Parts: sequence; C-alpha cells; structure tokens
Amino acid sequence: MNSIRSYPIIGAIIAQIAAGVIVIAMGLALAAVLDARILVWGGLIVQSLAAAIVTRLLGLPIWWVWIGLCFPAAMALALNVGDLPAWPFGVGFVVLYLFFSNTARERVPLYLTNQPTTDALLSLMQQRGAKRFTDLGSGLGGVVRSLDGDGRQARGVESAPMVWLVSVILSKIQRRGQIVRQDIWTTDIAGEDIVYVFLSTEPMPALYEKAKREMKPGSLLVSNSFAVPGIKPAEIWELSDRRKTRLYLYEMNTPDDDVVGETS
Repeated sequence: MNSIRSYPIIGAIIAQIAAGVIVIAMGLALAAVLDARILVWGGLIVQSLAAAIVTRLLGLPIWWVWIGLCFPAAMALALNVGDLPAWPFGVGFVVLYLFFSNTARERVPLYLTNQPTTDALLSLMQQRGAKRFTDLGSGLGGVVRSLDGDGRQARGVESAPMVWLVSVILSKIQRRGQIVRQDIWTTDIAGEDIVYVFLSTEPMPALYEKAKREMKPGSLLVSNSFAVPGIKPAEIWELSDRRKTRLYLYEMNTPDDDVVGETS
C-alpha cells in the first residue's frame, strides 16, 4: 500500500485492471440476454464507476478518482475517432506533460492561490516583520510577485517545465520575485522566514519533517487547506473567500505537546 501511495499511477493501473475483470465477468454472464450495443455501453459505464471506486478504496487522492472515472471514456473516444490524425493526441500529451509532469512524481496537482489568500499572506509577513518568503510549488508565481518588494524577498519553486517558464516570464516582465525550477524536496529553506505550500494531503507529513530539520526557530510553515496529520498548528487563519480557505500556521521549534492526541 505504501508503494501505491508513493507511486499513485500504480494504483490507477490496478484500479483499471480490477474494473476490467468485473466488466469481462459481467459481459460473459449477460452476453446471452443483452444486445451487443448495450453490453458495450454498459461495460463502459461499469468500467468507469468500478475504476473510480477501486481507486478510492486504495486511498488515492480525489483527483485520481476522477482520472479513473474519465479514463475509460477517453480511451473509447480515442479508439473511435475514425480518420482523425494522431498528431493532436501527441501534442496534447506533450502539453499535459509540460504543465503537469510533477503531479505523478510529487503527488501534487496544480492549485492556484486566490487573491484573498495572497492578501492574507502579505498581512502575515507584515505582522511578523518577515523578509524572506518561499512558495514551494509556486505554479504561475502570482503569490511570489505579489509579496516581493518593499524590503521583502519572495522566491517561487516550481518543477513543471511550462508552468515554470510562464511564471519566469511574468516575473521578468513585472520585475518582481525570483522563480527557480527545482524539486521542492531538494530546495534549501534554511534561511526563510515563511515557507508557503498549497499542495495536497499526501506530501504534508514529509514536508513538515523537512521544515523542522531545515527552518530556523520562529519561522513559519504555512499550508493552504491541507493540515499536517497529527500536528496541532500554532494558528489557523480562516478566510472569508468563496473557498472558505484555511491557512495552517506551523511555527518551527514548537513544544512536543503540540502533537495532536498526546498528553503531557
């Protein structure tokens, strides 16, 4: 199970195979009583639903459930497009890779931070007198550009090639912030006052351990929407935006009794 959560693509494949076995079994059982067209369309629906259910049972994040649900229909469409040339599919794959290549490896989708959250982060930096800020998984770099300046140094770390390139170009145009193409796990965060992440549930325990090892006393790890399991944050900021965003603030070198569920 650990290997599946580390490499969710394995779980996605297992889910499709399991669903395929169910479809074949149902097809053999009903072949004598149902029309072939009904069997095909019914099999497609069962394949999609069963794959989504198995994906969820394997404990994979919700976006993998949606992938499991939509993949059979996408394959059916691809196999029935007639004379449509193959190159659009190749182009589509390359574009998806350039924008989302880090999703399978780092188990992190592309989430974009909204303006109310950016404003809250700016307020947090001002309140604490923070000068150095890093956004791990910075996407298009909007947070970095908004926070950089007036004595603050903001850096974004992004590994998806096209997302990184777009964010670099925008930062160069506005002359605000620094964007680096780097793996979040190898990024040095020792000198940062605030490290911000908007990732997913999956990497948060390991990321928190990295922050504890590297970040200086009194600095903050701020997570948008995803708490560190079993760890009590120093503060929780609840925003009044449409998403009802929560910012979880973890102060480094906090006492051991901040672990949820432990008693002193």
